[in-house]
Amino acid sequence: MSGATTSPPAEQLTLRLKKRFRGDSEFVLDVELAVAAGFTIWFGASGAGKTTLLDCIAGLRTPDEGTIAIGEAVLFDSQSRVNLPPRCRSVAYLLQSLALFPHMTVEQNVQYGLAALNQRDRDARSGEVLESFRISSLLQRRPNEISAGERQRVALARALVTRPRVLLLDEPLTALDAVTKARILDDLRAWNQRHRIPILYVTHDREEVFALGESAIVLEGGRILARGSPHEVLHRPQSETVAQLAGFENIFAGSVTGSHPEYGTMTCRIAGSTLDLEVPLVRVNAALPLCVGIRAGDILLASSKPQGLSARNVLDGTITSLEQRDMKVIAVVTCGPEFEVHLTLGARESLQLKPGARVWLVVKTYSCHVLQ
Repeated sequence: MSGATTSPPAEQLTLRLKKRFRGDSEFVLDVELAVAAGFTIWFGASGAGKTTLLDCIAGLRTPDEGTIAIGEAVLFDSQSRVNLPPRCRSVAYLLQSLALFPHMTVEQNVQYGLAALNQRDRDARSGEVLESFRISSLLQRRPNEISAGERQRVALARALVTRPRVLLLDEPLTALDAVTKARILDDLRAWNQRHRIPILYVTHDREEVFALGESAIVLEGGRILARGSPHEVLHRPQSETVAQLAGFENIFAGSVTGSHPEYGTMTCRIAGSTLDLEVPLVRVNAALPLCVGIRAGDILLASSKPQGLSARNVLDGTITSLEQRDMKVIAVVTCGPEFEVHLTLGARESLQLKPGARVWLVVKTYSCHVLQ
């Protein structure tokens, strides 16, 4: 027999819930899924229902109907009238505000939820999580004496020291710089490799989705619109809403005017124009509206007409505006419809671009995503 330790069995969080809100217009949160151990990223526009979902899991809101369970433990069941209070759910919930106690030291904040343990066990439990999040040297400091990143680590340590079975994170790292955020997420990922619990992480940040997510879920209007790996959901969106969230700056309504199965392509006419784009051949439902999405960074711009390219879409246009944002230049080019194109400062200077200049846009077929 090997003396190697084994990880505890991972538990699933299972949800089937409906929550109605009646105001000027009715909003219904209606979600059913199973969440495995690891990071599940919840992504969506404001008002999609992401925070409401976390509140229901934590017990801060009561669904109108459904069930919530962690493994075999039922937290809520509308039919059998089970509704455990938040303190009995073994769910840790970290909000953007952190809510650290300003008059307590780091050690006291982290040990706050361990009152039922004796001092020796409290010290051992808190020592382990303080070490995991690299804040053991801050024990006697108060929140106003440490940095924003350190306060975030303290809040995570306080949430996890109770050994929850599920962790809920509602945009907790929004105010941090990218480097600090990345280091904290690395430590949280390492912690969860040892403890293996479901972590539901709400964010509006596409970079966080790719940095963290094993699974990404898009919520819109209280319902799950898409789910899968971050690459599947955001790099290959199937709907206009997901494409907007995924950062597709150019989304055009259109219709299929030709099919070329021998080449694996089809032709789409952009609505309100005579512009045709060659796009990948996909199955489309003729009864549903169709859009074509193109990322601004996937479009090449030339100051003279390109020749001998493999790209199938070469569009003649005129620059209508140029705007510099940090180290990026955003060009708006009219080719019938308006395209947004992202350029480097060097490209703008070397091509001597300015409003009114005639240019050509080059778009590869597989940079065009058909959305329905």
